[in-house]
Amino acid sequence: MSSSSSSSPSTQIFFISSLIILWYSSNIGVLLLNKLLLSNYGFKFPIFLTMCHMSACAILSYISIVFLKIVPLQKIKSRSQFLRIATLSIVFCASVVGGNISLRYLPVSFNQAVGATTPFFTALFAYLMTFKREAWVTYCALIPVVTGVMIASGGEPSFHLYGFIMCISATAARAFKSVLQGILLSSEGEKLNSMNLLLYMSPVAIVVLLPVALVMEPDVVDVTISLALKHRYMWLLLLVNSTMAYAANLTNFLVTKNTSALTLQVLGNAKGAVAVVISILLFRNPVTFIGIAGYSMTVMGVVAYGESKRRHQ
Repeated sequence: MSSSSSSSPSTQIFFISSLIILWYSSNIGVLLLNKLLLSNYGFKFPIFLTMCHMSACAILSYISIVFLKIVPLQKIKSRSQFLRIATLSIVFCASVVGGNISLRYLPVSFNQAVGATTPFFTALFAYLMTFKREAWVTYCALIPVVTGVMIASGGEPSFHLYGFIMCISATAARAFKSVLQGILLSSEGEKLNSMNLLLYMSPVAIVVLLPVALVMEPDVVDVTISLALKHRYMWLLLLVNSTMAYAANLTNFLVTKNTSALTLQVLGNAKGAVAVVISILLFRNPVTFIGIAGYSMTVMGVVAYGESKRRHQ
């Protein structure tokens, strides 16, 4: 009896630890593979790459929910609910495409520094759209978040204005989507868990991205085939990259479900720092003391913001 009771907590710890490792691996892996494909591999098609991610999410979401029954299937109950999901999908597409475009021009380390400003945009949109106000201490915590990115921008040797604009736009779109999701799917009858939301958002994203990719990246098929003939692992890289994009969403849901949103926030802050270190070691992009100081200030601001929100809820 005592052995079974002692093994149960250890099994739970092992399970949660494995989930966190998978979550880190998939999130950092898809980020680094995006950078490898878009900057170092000659695959300069961020819109088509995003469409590949969404295709994998659509197929694997269906398998996970309908066949593996990881979560119960939630059905769309009205036309208005579908239109809300489609709106979210378009905003989500914009954030992912913008992030992928920025990776063509910016190192992963700087991309992560800019991405850490998400809480600033979330607070801004929450105030503008829902008039939700936080405690003044919480808003003060956002000052180092923005200041840190400004310092990091000035000290970034590989700074690219267009890449920076796309990265900021992607970060803002990601924050806008989270606030919009809270507004559009706030009623109890229309709430969807993140996995079912991804199941319905992904096909809409494919329908939106396909014509955009064909118009803005007309040579994508020819160049992709050419690269596949030149690099024998090209298709495997695309497949692994797309699968990781889904795994990042799945493990994000499972970690939140088995721990808490606060734990996920803390792990997310650490994940950004880990991604920065790994990317610098892999891609050997130059970094400066000013850049590191700016990024560190941003991360500390995000941690302070999260702690202030928790205390004043």
